[in-house]
Amino acid sequence: MAALFFYGSLRHAPLLEIVLGRSLPPENFQAAVLCDYAVYAVVDQPFPMLVSKAGGRAEGLLASGLTASDVARLNFYEGGFAYDLVDIVLENGEAAQVYLCPPDQWPPDGIWDFDAWVDLWGAMSCYAAQEVMGYLSSHGRDQVAGMFPQIRARAWSRVLADRDSSDKDVFDGTVDVTRQKRAYVGFFALDEVNLRHSRFDGSMSNELKRSYFIASDAALLLPYDPKRDRVLVVEQMRVGPLGRGDSDIWQLEPIAGRVDPGESPEQAARREALEEAELEIGVLETVAQGYASPGESTCYFHIFVGLADLPDDAAVVSGLDSEDENIRSRLISYNDFIGMAERQAIANTPLALLAYWLAHHRSRLRS
Repeated sequence: MAALFFYGSLRHAPLLEIVLGRSLPPENFQAAVLCDYAVYAVVDQPFPMLVSKAGGRAEGLLASGLTASDVARLNFYEGGFAYDLVDIVLENGEAAQVYLCPPDQWPPDGIWDFDAWVDLWGAMSCYAAQEVMGYLSSHGRDQVAGMFPQIRARAWSRVLADRDSSDKDVFDGTVDVTRQKRAYVGFFALDEVNLRHSRFDGSMSNELKRSYFIASDAALLLPYDPKRDRVLVVEQMRVGPLGRGDSDIWQLEPIAGRVDPGESPEQAARREALEEAELEIGVLETVAQGYASPGESTCYFHIFVGLADLPDDAAVVSGLDSEDENIRSRLISYNDFIGMAERQAIANTPLALLAYWLAHHRSRLRS
């Protein structure tokens, strides 16, 4: 079997180990160069591509000792990006194979930097690869390719969780997961687990069966105009009330959306303000960070108040056509907003939290 030339993200040893399901000894790798090609970044994607370029030199690693099982796993992973193996000859005259996509598959975006990729995308790509390879025996590569945006969003939430180093002063016990099964995957995912956990008396619990809904981190934003003393909320149809049988299916909410891969929560809040309400946001105030419902979901909220100019014509109908959004903005005076919270006319818990936070900080923001 020909050796494989890795020029891109699979040069990252932790990622390659996840894809292969095993590690290769160092002697199985040697530095190599593919002539008349260059490694380019891909527009809006966290991976590179090979581009034919006269006089180019694509540097990488030549991996030997791969088994048929290894190559099958690599084909599954790379196939989701429309990459397939082709025969090549390296600079030293050695025959090899490389994963190459059709020339018009992805738009290139400048020369790719491996070290910069590791810093920004290495951890996310490893988390995403863990999920992808978990579908090896249950999904085709085209099915997995269709789920990549959601897979990456879930992986980025893992990266954000790793960055959360705040001291919450809670019990530091252990959790032993004895079984984990992906029960459902689509736009969201659902896992079933069997586990035992530390008890406060030092013993371990009985084995418990639990399930949890897997969603990405989300940024929530309430625009507030301190000069006009009013807020902007959005209104849209929601499937949660529909599924519960609520008569009020259209809901008032803060501006909200998932934190996309590569974004900070602050960047996501500003982007969502533009997409959902056509608003530019000034100073951002952090209100809270935490789980929406930790007993059943991974969903983690980053909640902000953003200072904004909210004239009468700020109330618009907007949203992304690509996401079939139909969102109406509504301007509400501070007094009416607090009154709604006081009489429990706000059915959205984060929006109620924002109302009471604003009540506490309003004087400071107006000064």
